[in-house]
Amino acid sequence: MILTKLAFKSLLNRRASVVLTLFTIAVSVMLLLSIERVRVDAKSSFSNTISGTDLIVGARTGDIQLLLSSVFRIGHTNNGVSWQSYKYITSQRGVKWSIPISLGDSHKGQAVLGTTPDYFTHYRFAKKQHLSFSAGNPFSTIHGVVLGNEVATKLGYKLGDSIVISHGMGNTSFHHHNDNPFEVVGILNPTGTPVDKTLHIPLAAIDLIHGGNASHEHDEHNNLTGHPKQVTAFLMGFDSPLYTLQIRRNINQYKPEALLAIMPTVTLKDLWEMLAIVEKILLLFSFVVVLISLLGMLTTLLANLNQRRRELAILRSVGARPWQLFTLISMESLLTTFLGCVLGCALFYATLLLGADYLQSHAGISVNIAMLSRYELTLIGVIMAAGFIIGLIPATRAYFYSLSDGMSIKT
Repeated sequence: MILTKLAFKSLLNRRASVVLTLFTIAVSVMLLLSIERVRVDAKSSFSNTISGTDLIVGARTGDIQLLLSSVFRIGHTNNGVSWQSYKYITSQRGVKWSIPISLGDSHKGQAVLGTTPDYFTHYRFAKKQHLSFSAGNPFSTIHGVVLGNEVATKLGYKLGDSIVISHGMGNTSFHHHNDNPFEVVGILNPTGTPVDKTLHIPLAAIDLIHGGNASHEHDEHNNLTGHPKQVTAFLMGFDSPLYTLQIRRNINQYKPEALLAIMPTVTLKDLWEMLAIVEKILLLFSFVVVLISLLGMLTTLLANLNQRRRELAILRSVGARPWQLFTLISMESLLTTFLGCVLGCALFYATLLLGADYLQSHAGISVNIAMLSRYELTLIGVIMAAGFIIGLIPATRAYFYSLSDGMSIKT
């Protein structure tokens, strides 16, 4: 107890250098914990980009390619699914709901998705959260468009504004459908998913703007589905997991056309494993920062030690044993590391509170502001142990200084 008080007073006496060391350790701890928490929550949010959907069905490509094109709007598929096949498959026993989606158009670089009102009822994200509206409602006429939150914010649209859809994905459009403008009827709340960057129009409108059979007659009868020749893909939900596996097998063996059915949760996991190298780089980077901060503490302790040789000699003259001086220096390094970890945890939670909304809205990462997990506590323990071990180096030098110097230090 006496040595602890002495160590604390010694740190206060050298507060300028100690505060700098504390801050360095605190920032490294904050960075390590933040990277770890964001890594875990990013994986969870990534896996929850689409939730509650049992199967995604599209033309036969690769599992990840189908997922990227239908959910993340990345890339495109060369073929679609015929409307006849869609109607046949979704009429099978055990199908609870289905959502056809049609891609291939855009507006100022943002993806346009043709679908049915069922999209706003059954589509889920994160932990089975429903889509909700910050303004307006789902489309109820063929010329209605519902905007993702980022589209409305970025382009400054509000309810009642007129929008012209362009043919082609991305920023390159070769034809604008000026003869069929759409009216903004709804704006969705932020989801942190590709939904935020998407414009949603009725499936029948896709036919209309491309000169198909859809007409104003559809509008009058609120036929928002129409009779498209094909769709890009469709999402399915089932009454039971048994139906999911059975129908998935049937779709993958479907004779009339080459189709592929994927389970999005499984494919998302496979896709994340492909990105595992990014996880490892982030963790390596954070550990390197922690190591640098601890080495900085070691450098400071060693630099101060030479200036403290008279102090150690005086302590020896009043009866302090060499092992007690060894313990004193060890406790100083341990106390510095501990206080740095405490301050780092405080900075970590402050960072989470300040950055949670930004990460959710801009990166789609839903950060969990909760108590430190067992793994995070283990990381803190490792840092504390490393700080103690590093502190043994100056402590050992102090031990031998006290033996050799005695009262012979020259001024």
